[in-house]
Amino acid sequence: MNNFLLYALAFALLLGVLIIVHEFGHYALARLAGVKVLRFSLGFGRPLFLWRAGKDDTEWAIGAIPLGGYVQMLGEGDDADEVPPDEAHRSFNRQSVWKRMAIVAAGPLANLALAIVVYWGLFMYGMEELRPVLGPPVAGSAAEQAGIRNGDRVLKAGGEAVETWADLRWALLRRMVEQDSVELELVDERQKTGFRRLALSEARNPEPGEDPVMRLGLRLFRPLIPAVLGKITPGSAAAAAGLRPGDVLAAIGNQPVASWYDVVRAVRESPGVPLLFKVQRGGQTLSLEITPAPAMSGGREIGRIGASVADAGGPDDLLIVVRHAPLPALGKAAWEVWDKSLFSLRMVGKMLTGALSWKNISGPVTIADYAGQSARLGLVHYLRFLALVSLSLAVFNLLPVPVLDGGHLLYYVAEIARGRPLSDRCLMIGQKIGLALILMLMVCALYNDFTRLIPG
Repeated sequence: MNNFLLYALAFALLLGVLIIVHEFGHYALARLAGVKVLRFSLGFGRPLFLWRAGKDDTEWAIGAIPLGGYVQMLGEGDDADEVPPDEAHRSFNRQSVWKRMAIVAAGPLANLALAIVVYWGLFMYGMEELRPVLGPPVAGSAAEQAGIRNGDRVLKAGGEAVETWADLRWALLRRMVEQDSVELELVDERQKTGFRRLALSEARNPEPGEDPVMRLGLRLFRPLIPAVLGKITPGSAAAAAGLRPGDVLAAIGNQPVASWYDVVRAVRESPGVPLLFKVQRGGQTLSLEITPAPAMSGGREIGRIGASVADAGGPDDLLIVVRHAPLPALGKAAWEVWDKSLFSLRMVGKMLTGALSWKNISGPVTIADYAGQSARLGLVHYLRFLALVSLSLAVFNLLPVPVLDGGHLLYYVAEIARGRPLSDRCLMIGQKIGLALILMLMVCALYNDFTRLIPG
């Protein structure tokens, strides 16, 4: 499938699921509270499709602008004062403040529930993960200064047990927000346990598109894999040059090839640049010129030739399948959502105080890119990304900013404290401030997106 089409479909599906779940949370609680729902819309603006259904003749619509959605209830908006007397009891603005708060909070809570359900299913199904075995650190990096060596396996990060590479990444990301360093407990290739102090501060504000964990100089362990070709993609640069499965790549230019990773590095770093490959085939040495095709990955241009390595087996102990029984999986899923939600809030707080850069904000372009990348990796990775975005959307909507659900909840808290609703003038000022804040946030997110796509 064409990359653009795959990424577009992955993003559209992600957005559609998250919006429908969010708005259905509002809709379901409104109906449960006896409030009449006039319209359920996926998207904003003029409806492209509209039909009526249900005993209340609710309008179900798909709007022209797909970046969001809404549930319109009786007694909201411009028609708030035109509620028929016989339906006044079903008007949203006639409900108690506690009912209104529950209806507003139901949207973000539905997104949190979705994240829990998805994680629950993934933890029961089981996910193949890489063990936290480290490769040689980048020269001059924090990892090298800490004394990390090739083959070190991390047991704990900051006293927290880590079982997989993903566990290690998450433990480091959480501590980057609050701490300048973290102690790693690890075991080396001779099975000797030791401790290393890893500095974190320099990874707090990565450049757009840069992985903060990679900025620490940490790398996954890479066993020596012979540069023997496996599958050749039809129509690719490798196929056009005449490469075949079973060919051994001996050198690229004047550099001998020691392992498959030498090939990957040389090809990735040479998009559109002709490379001279020395190939061993059946006792003969051939010289083939191949120009890697340019492709975008992680916000930068890389080269690809359309060839993969032959199945070299590899040590099985580098992989682990993490699987849990239903009840422990549910508890782990709930903890996962809680932990990541608190981390998101801490990130927001640090950005507001200037401790973290606003470059950490991602917009729709980056989300679309990651959605496509996760879809290419498979359903498990895609669902994992969906759960992460769902809980992030919930946290974002609960921020006390007017026009967001959290802003409405703030209004209702003020109403409880005052004993009466805020004035229309106060609400109008709040809406203008909220819209301005959201607009600035969107501009910042889009700027970061395009900075990642067009480095420099």
